[in-house]
Amino acid sequence: MSVTLKEEKLIDSWGVVIEEGAGRQELLMKNILHYLESSQLPGVQWRQIEAQPGWLKGIFGKRRDFLMVTSEGLKDYRMYVGARDYGRHLDFSWFLTVEPGFFRKALSQALTHGATSLAMTTSLDLFDQQDLRAYVTSVHRCCVRRAVDTFVQQLGQTTANFDWKSKGFLQVW
Repeated sequence: MSVTLKEEKLIDSWGVVIEEGAGRQELLMKNILHYLESSQLPGVQWRQIEAQPGWLKGIFGKRRDFLMVTSEGLKDYRMYVGARDYGRHLDFSWFLTVEPGFFRKALSQALTHGATSLAMTTSLDLFDQQDLRAYVTSVHRCCVRRAVDTFVQQLGQTTANFDWKSKGFLQVW
């Protein structure tokens, strides 16, 4: 499946470069899948996708593979988890995006007189905020962090100097 991220709105992210990790992204992603499955997060689903920053850029080959993680109750919010070689190192990150569906986008633009397409998506009630925080924090802490810890230990390194706090809306850590 191919996803165009041109209209995706980035609201949170986390990443790290793992020294000497190049060529081993499949192992890291396999560990993440293991932790996702064993965590049994309610309503959380995932699938491998190929992403492109825009339709035209995709035609010219600008694409990357990601694991797209979604939550059934928060359909507008998507996490993209990916790893890529960066020289001899492994660049690993996740991105949380929000992209409202057609009707929410249209209603948001109508209510704000065209100022934003996110008004109906980002105004979450207390329970939805709790669900979003649980979904993102669980994927980050219980799946990604554990997988990265395991992977880095397998390389004979330590994660002691890693900054685990995300940058953005939720500031997960």
